[in-house]
Amino acid sequence: MLVLLPPSEGKAAGGSGAPLKPETLSLPGLAEARAAVLEELVELCVGDELKAREVLGLSEGLRGEVAKNAELPTAAARPAGEIYTGVLYDALGLATLPPAALSLAGESLLVFSGLWGAVGIADRIPSYRCSMGVKLPGLGALGAFWREPMASVIPEAAGEGLVLDLRSSAYASAWKPKGEVAGRTATVRVLHSQLVDGVEKRSVVSHFNKATKGRLIRDLLTAGAIPASPAELVTALRDLGFTVEAEAPAKPGKAWSLDVIVTQIH
Repeated sequence: MLVLLPPSEGKAAGGSGAPLKPETLSLPGLAEARAAVLEELVELCVGDELKAREVLGLSEGLRGEVAKNAELPTAAARPAGEIYTGVLYDALGLATLPPAALSLAGESLLVFSGLWGAVGIADRIPSYRCSMGVKLPGLGALGAFWREPMASVIPEAAGEGLVLDLRSSAYASAWKPKGEVAGRTATVRVLHSQLVDGVEKRSVVSHFNKATKGRLIRDLLTAGAIPASPAELVTALRDLGFTVEAEAPAKPGKAWSLDVIVTQIH
């Protein structure tokens, strides 16, 4: 099972560890592309701060992120699972997973990134600011830039197993499952169900959507569940107490769509 996650906008500080060693990152097929993005981002942030803030979409209050990016090659690195924070990662709670579940997380979870393409949770990276929606002057839109290197690397990482795609739309633009891989890929949407004047209404609530996805991954990992197909994933989630509605693809080359229905927001 390969689980594709979005990063968080906010990130923990890098701490005092050793700096990034690019050759140690997972998915070595992305090395050349990573080097190109890193060089371009650092060059941008070493130069005109106002231009860098404009390109990166940063407010005055986040100007410190520009200086942080400028020092990426020498900045302290930590495991990506500690760098990424926010609602989904708080609910996932990597630091409190039992050892077997944490080991499974290290084998299964990939975090997509505008800067790194995708990294494993044990990969040591510095704290940075560069979303997939950024257009770097020399490389263009990062979502489009990453498509070519990702096209072979992600299917190889997926092997013959399930791909559970929990990415947001911006990060989904960097790799879209095709062909045989798409048939064993499942995307997940979380819907809040409530009765309004006796009629069921369903809506997407962003904060709760992220929290539920984090709990969903945690529960699968803790249970040691390794579903091999979208159909097995539906069964596993239902066994864990989730209410799931599944839609198989209407034609080959398309992914499964899963709706997780919740009645309480917390």
